[in-house]
Amino acid sequence: MRDAYHEELDKISATLVNMAGLVDEAILRATKALLESDRELAERVIVADEVIDHIQHELDATTINLIARQQPVAGDLRTLVTSLRMSADLERMGDLADHIAKVTRMRYPTCAVPSELVHIISQMGTVASEIIRTTAVVISNRDTDGALQIEKDDDKMDQLHRELFIKLLEPGWPHGIETAIDVTLIGRYYERFSDHAVSVARRLYYLVTGEYANQQS
Repeated sequence: MRDAYHEELDKISATLVNMAGLVDEAILRATKALLESDRELAERVIVADEVIDHIQHELDATTINLIARQQPVAGDLRTLVTSLRMSADLERMGDLADHIAKVTRMRYPTCAVPSELVHIISQMGTVASEIIRTTAVVISNRDTDGALQIEKDDDKMDQLHRELFIKLLEPGWPHGIETAIDVTLIGRYYERFSDHAVSVARRLYYLVTGEYANQQS
């Protein structure tokens, strides 16, 4: 019969998966609000980020308390320390969705994204959602193949980020400096969102295999 200690470890993993689900919802809503200039939806993303922050704080407190009470060693200690780091990455991903929503709110009723860039930002939003969904599966199942897939999906995001910058640097940009700054920040937020997912994937891969993921590439 599994003891209470291992049940607590399972709850920590489940909480991380729950956080990933909330982050997925946040990035989907933030992208929709951005592209449709939907201030009400953007406000919901901003409010929901406080929930993600609260979950992270509670999870970290639980994890630290468990370390103090049980004094785990070897694999269990690595699991708990890795959980702390992954929760920080997930919380930061929620913050980045929040930042996108705040751009929408700031520019309302104008859409912050020029029409000719909508398709790129839409693709970035789709890739971001795919990445965080894979991240949830990776955490839940300790899926090392999925962890490697996140690295590949991050390459898609990097390519979209480059395409966005090429558009911004084209001669005769007609939308002014303010819009250029907005689009630069938005692109950076999506790119960083993906980078944090890669960080989660690499931590999980190392936890399971004892090797760094880039050793397998």
